[in-house]
Amino acid sequence: LAAIRDCMEEVEMLFPVTSPIPNVPNWSIEGVISHAKIEEKKPIEQRHLERRKSLFKSHADKAFKQKDYKMATKFYDLAIEHAESATLYANRSLCKLLMDDGEGALSDALMCRMLRPDWAKACYHQGAAHMLLKEYKQACDALLDAQNLDPGNAEIKGELRKARELMKNPPGKGEQ
Repeated sequence: LAAIRDCMEEVEMLFPVTSPIPNVPNWSIEGVISHAKIEEKKPIEQRHLERRKSLFKSHADKAFKQKDYKMATKFYDLAIEHAESATLYANRSLCKLLMDDGEGALSDALMCRMLRPDWAKACYHQGAAHMLLKEYKQACDALLDAQNLDPGNAEIKGELRKARELMKNPPGKGEQ
């Protein structure tokens, strides 16, 4: 309230005893006041949706850290219903990869790339999903896009090398 009313003295007094708020990007006295003014101008419904999305994402992230990928996926589902974002699709794609759901992981990775086409992580998840589905040519294409966006990433290089090798010598080739 002090920040919304632009009461600098009150904000200065409260700031040292206030825990950082995750959705306030600039955690400073000026940043809190600026964020409060921006938030105040948003319609109530939009603020409500964003708060719920943040809450669901927080629960999803916690479940992910506990390796409960199924629960994390459900919370990411709820967060996406409130507000789509490339990050949410990327996180849900990773959960699905870890649960061996190649189709689901690929679908989320493609949505992620649609929302944020120049993000190496989105391309990497697409490549990983294609690898899981044993679609090595498509995996190479997606991982090459990832490498072009993040040339110094060793994990991408390694996965691309693996995809190229599997494309040349797919498992089961030569077995009768």
